[in-house]
Amino acid sequence: MSDTALPPPRRYWEIDAVRGLMLVLMTITHVPTRFTDPVGQPFGFVSAAEGFVLLSAFVSGLVYSRIGYAQGVDAMRRGFWKRAVRIYMSQAALLLFLFTVITALAIGLHIEEPQVKDLLKYYLAHPHEGFLYSLLLVYQPALLDILPLYILFMLLSPWVMAWALRHGWRIPMLLSALLWACAQFGMTPWLHEHFMMGLLGIPIPFNETGSFDTFAWQFLWFFGLWMGASRNAPDAQPIVIPRPVLQIAVVVAVGCLAWRHLSPWGQAPFGDHAELNLLFDKWRLGPLRLLDLAAIGIVAFRFGPGWLSHLPRPRWLETMGSASLAVFCAHLVAVLIVVALFGHRARPLWADVALLGSVFLWLYAVAWAVARFEARERAAAAPSAAVLADARPRG
Repeated sequence: MSDTALPPPRRYWEIDAVRGLMLVLMTITHVPTRFTDPVGQPFGFVSAAEGFVLLSAFVSGLVYSRIGYAQGVDAMRRGFWKRAVRIYMSQAALLLFLFTVITALAIGLHIEEPQVKDLLKYYLAHPHEGFLYSLLLVYQPALLDILPLYILFMLLSPWVMAWALRHGWRIPMLLSALLWACAQFGMTPWLHEHFMMGLLGIPIPFNETGSFDTFAWQFLWFFGLWMGASRNAPDAQPIVIPRPVLQIAVVVAVGCLAWRHLSPWGQAPFGDHAELNLLFDKWRLGPLRLLDLAAIGIVAFRFGPGWLSHLPRPRWLETMGSASLAVFCAHLVAVLIVVALFGHRARPLWADVALLGSVFLWLYAVAWAVARFEARERAAAAPSAAVLADARPRG
């Protein structure tokens, strides 16, 4: 690592567009309409959440490794922590919204919607503990359980990356894979019961700590972080996918796509066979689910640029993807309001279309506002940077 300045990082519009697409798919999945089930896991047995986490980790590795190489580990660590604080404040705002506005709606309107009851069940029974431990990221109501993952991973990433930039990624990724494997055999609930509740005395039951298994999903994050950071390594080489690997990936991706949409079981690959379905489990990132995700990723990496070159550039998706944190939070606000006011009751087709259309207008408005705000910040910072450059001694 050195203090040598790197050229300004390139903004990959393709990544922003794909993140925007992931946000669109998550919104359709979470807003209760007739489109929720058909659009859920549209590319096979992989949801938008996996793609969103993987892309976010890749971008983090790409951005913060540049800072690490150019300005040192301390600057990289500050960048990670600053982002973690921003995400934490977003999570705190969402929790406040849930515990005030949505709770007031549910109690004031006597809402009997099961999903609203599940969202607020523990908080209404234990308001003080619920509020405190939600801010400590232990109690995680449904739908509000993905940002705590980001915060934890953002706090861990600078330590892992600092070690990996000096010594390589082999040991971190082997440890990450080992934790993922242990999670497949129930390590996470065991640790919660014996360590969090037994040793530390934390009263939050495991089923109120979020659906995502942290020890499983960390593998996806650190894999994406490694891939992003590897693009800035001094000895980085272009990624070349061997032809046999590509052929296998195409077969797996197409097979799982057909299985998902043509089989009578839909999103449950093995129907009522719960143990077999764990192989594709979302919350533990089951092994066959990871295989499907890897296959889709290889196919998208190999053929995606060519496909995109024949399509109009989706600037509206770029705008949403470039403001992903704000749009993600805005989509949760919209989902909570829709669930509280309209629930899962059947509606005419036009009503579902109008509902989704209104939500997407709201999300795009948020993304547009963020883009305008960031553009004004860059414009305001440019003169200051120019003055500082002129003030530096020459020669």
